[in-house]
Amino acid sequence: MAMGKRKQAQQESLFITADQLPRSQGHPFYKQLNQLLGQAGFDSWLESRCQQYYQQEEKRGQPSVPPGVYFRMLLVGYFEGIGSQRGIAWRCADSLSLREFLGTPLGKQTPDHSTMSLTRTRLPQEVFREVFQFVLRIAVDKKLLSGKTVGVDSTTLEANAAMKSIVRRDTGEDWQEYVTRLMREEGAIEPEQEPTDEELRRFDKGRKNKKVSNEEWVSETDAESRIAQLKDGRTHLAYKAEHVVDLESDLVLAAEVRPANHADTQTMADSVLEARINLEQSGSPATIEEVAADKGYHAAAMLELCDYLGLRTYIPEPKRKHQACWTDKPEEYQRCVYNNRRRVQRSKSKHLQRRRSELCERTFAHVCDTGGARRSWLRGLINVSKRYLVAVAAHNLGRIMRRLFGVGKPKALQLEAGLAALAQLLSSWLTTLLAVCLARHAGCRLRCGA
Repeated sequence: MAMGKRKQAQQESLFITADQLPRSQGHPFYKQLNQLLGQAGFDSWLESRCQQYYQQEEKRGQPSVPPGVYFRMLLVGYFEGIGSQRGIAWRCADSLSLREFLGTPLGKQTPDHSTMSLTRTRLPQEVFREVFQFVLRIAVDKKLLSGKTVGVDSTTLEANAAMKSIVRRDTGEDWQEYVTRLMREEGAIEPEQEPTDEELRRFDKGRKNKKVSNEEWVSETDAESRIAQLKDGRTHLAYKAEHVVDLESDLVLAAEVRPANHADTQTMADSVLEARINLEQSGSPATIEEVAADKGYHAAAMLELCDYLGLRTYIPEPKRKHQACWTDKPEEYQRCVYNNRRRVQRSKSKHLQRRRSELCERTFAHVCDTGGARRSWLRGLINVSKRYLVAVAAHNLGRIMRRLFGVGKPKALQLEAGLAALAQLLSSWLTTLLAVCLARHAGCRLRCGA
């Protein structure tokens, strides 16, 4: 057979019949996911829910993108590890398998990233929260949700704003203008002199009591983000994401996004209450009774609030230089702290802490690291919350698919196939080696008998 050569310039055909269009067998994972969503009535429910946010009669232009297609594109962002809307739109337009998953025929264009932005703006945050609850309802119908014991943990999300965009809250000065004013006040430069960048950096490095606090500085591009230290040690504008994870089924029951300067001791009770609401809206009869968290969540007021809400806490007490003084605090605080301390010393608490460390960190690894949600490409707390809620809902869908289908991500399906092929190769090799050994052993016995 002769070798073909690639032509540099080819004239495209003017007309192509339907049977000549490229076909795709579809990805097995996305086929199963579409089947799962179809059985649950995802598209019909979502279209009826979002009907009120669209015009009843289309007077100009073409109909908007169906809500089911929009949310499927956000699911693709998680499963493919793409964080930006531009990347999601390009990936969906480039893949025939994803076209089939979206239900977009070859004769039509997939939605553009600008269309995704308009759809996100049109739909309120309640719709995204109800989509999250809809996925939990699927888990309840499949009897995969327990919901009695949960683990709570938080992480930071990098905001779509740079540190150079921060300005003073009182005067509106940026960093360069602020340091220049300080230099003039201390007499380092003349009143009319403009310092160079090197002089600004040298002066700022040597001045005392230097700090960048959220009380004094705010970002011009994303005013709701806060200055915080990220997981990799960098100081950046960020948000805080808090997960409430079911320690039995590994499903996230609540995913709240808040400003990064909100302490864990202030937000845990609200997150657990949100998880209770999600369980109730999803039709689950389970009630959260036990909460496990790390020592960063330990506070007497928070423990008393959890006890008032009917929650048993398993939170290790951090080591402090001085013992707690209960003379100026209510008796309920002391009672709740001692009860929590007694529960932590049990073997059950150690088991829950190991389980919490494993499952909570795993959800952050899937959603933020491999799911593309660690760095936000949107601005504003509401927009970041919308995007993050769907990413966590996609994570829950992946856990459900793993229970039902055996694989939780499309890339894992390829890995499973590779491991299966490797196992088959090793099995055949061991079978051949065993046959050779048996044949040699039989030959040795015949020679010895002769």
